[in-house]
Amino acid sequence: MLVVDDSAFMRKLVTELIEGSAEFRVIGTARHGLDALQKVQTLHPDIVTLDIEMPELDGLGALERIMRESPRPVVMLTAASGAGDEMALRALERGAVEFVRKPSGPISLDLATIRDELLTALRAAAQVNLSGVRASALESSRADAAISRSPSAAHRVIAIAASTGGPRALAELVPALPAQLDASVLIVQHMPPGFTKTLAERLDGLSALTVSEAVHGETIESGRVYIAPGGQHMRLQAVGRTRVIMLDDSPPVWGVRPSADPFFHSVAESAGAAAIGVVLTGMGRDGAAGLRAIRDAGGAGIAQDRQSSIIYGMPQAAYAAGGATTVLPLAEIAPALATMVRAAADVTATGGDRSIYGGGSGQ
Repeated sequence: MLVVDDSAFMRKLVTELIEGSAEFRVIGTARHGLDALQKVQTLHPDIVTLDIEMPELDGLGALERIMRESPRPVVMLTAASGAGDEMALRALERGAVEFVRKPSGPISLDLATIRDELLTALRAAAQVNLSGVRASALESSRADAAISRSPSAAHRVIAIAASTGGPRALAELVPALPAQLDASVLIVQHMPPGFTKTLAERLDGLSALTVSEAVHGETIESGRVYIAPGGQHMRLQAVGRTRVIMLDDSPPVWGVRPSADPFFHSVAESAGAAAIGVVLTGMGRDGAAGLRAIRDAGGAGIAQDRQSSIIYGMPQAAYAAGGATTVLPLAEIAPALATMVRAAADVTATGGDRSIYGGGSGQ
């Protein structure tokens, strides 16, 4: 492993923290991005930890060069909040596996407090499918001009869950959804408080659909995307002919909050055959049981395929649990969702059976 930070003190602290676990070995350190590029070529580390704010060449610049010239798993270290959140999301979009917040700024004497979080990120990096990681050059502009229309209650619901690799996957999937999507999109992304608001703002700038962080008690509308706030579970509740977002801070599920399983279960109960569940890249099995609940309620389930997933754990578990009616590469998920929503609308308009989402599956 290569540790990159412009502070000699932080390089020493990060190295000691990593090697103290006995799971990983640090084979070198670098003091800035240019130094990191040279060390990657000479030392060939399996994983790189990369500080964002550095002289000579910053973390984003170094990341783009690494992913273009010598692709390998990269874990970003970022300042505690503020501009660091936006930079971390840009890094995830450009191929970083995970990010870890330094607890008290660029020089964090209390780095040991995030030891478990750092090791979890490194374990994820060790499982990365490099064919699913590629640098991207996303522009901060809407994919299509949003078409003005009056808000309407959502008749159909698309529920999406993602973890490691999710921000990059969402940055490809959400902007590819059409502006006139006759469905509401709700997303659970495993992410700490603060980052989800930045993620929503980032996706809103890239997409034809309006993207926002979910608010407790708001009624979902067609053509809108809602992201569960970090640190809170999100559920969907039917209230009369509408569906309302409910947020709470009940205990984590599968060690995370928000969690996909309680969210998917609530979608199955409130939307039934009008729901489509999607499980994207990530570690673990969060969302597997919930996606099966959506399918059992008459809805459809999609899992991202192995080749395009940065980590195939969550999609694989969802497929094994029987919740996925189909398995698709990331690039094909948005077109499939648009087609399924249009087909459901056509059937509803002709008075047919709305439960038409079922389909073949395969890996």
